[in-house]
Amino acid sequence: MNIVLFEPSEIGPPLPLLDPRSRHITKVLRRDLRDFFDVGLINGPRGKAQIVKMGNDGLHLEFNWDQPHPPDTVTKLAIGFPRPQTARDILRDATSIGVGELSFIRTNRSDPNYANSSLWSNGEWRRQTITGAAQAFDTFIPEVRRHEHLAETVERWIANGVKAVALDLYDCTLGLAQYLEINTANLPNAVLIGPERGWDDADRAILNTQRIPRLHLGPRVLRTETAVAVTLGLLHAAVARA
Repeated sequence: MNIVLFEPSEIGPPLPLLDPRSRHITKVLRRDLRDFFDVGLINGPRGKAQIVKMGNDGLHLEFNWDQPHPPDTVTKLAIGFPRPQTARDILRDATSIGVGELSFIRTNRSDPNYANSSLWSNGEWRRQTITGAAQAFDTFIPEVRRHEHLAETVERWIANGVKAVALDLYDCTLGLAQYLEINTANLPNAVLIGPERGWDDADRAILNTQRIPRLHLGPRVLRTETAVAVTLGLLHAAVARA
């Protein structure tokens, strides 16, 4: 981790010695009494922390915060429910690359059992986003939504003025990279990615009815987590050029 992140409720009490962050601070960063290290408040400012006491109850820290900084992306991403290990990778890596909303949605080809994984019930999904933010030296984690159907997500986005595109390997001729070059004055800020088995005709009918362009990433069939990384990279590069 490149920055040690804390929930607001963790600022006052000592950081327990068994907490993985304590080991990272003392063993990896090799910080000792009176030393400083980089910290962040989740969805808040960055700053520095100093170890003011090292006791059996944990590390006693004193925090000094910088001026708050805004989130660097408002990009929204919706993905047909993937298998849990793929979802873990997406939660971590999409947060690291930068995304404002991650929605895991139900589609006609999604496996409904994936939504019942312990990933979503034991808090691991949030820990994965925090890991991604710490890797990126940032404090912001995305809003994570789940259980919406494709149609509900699309309707919510349209009602809020979101400009979306969808990825589809089949039955589309225009690539995402080319589309972004053509539409530099009106870039999309949301992308829909199908489940691992792809969209079916009913899903495509929803996208077509709402006039959401369907685009490809090229002729190769990519893993969902790879498609997420490529898509976010292309979007961020297009925004930087605009």
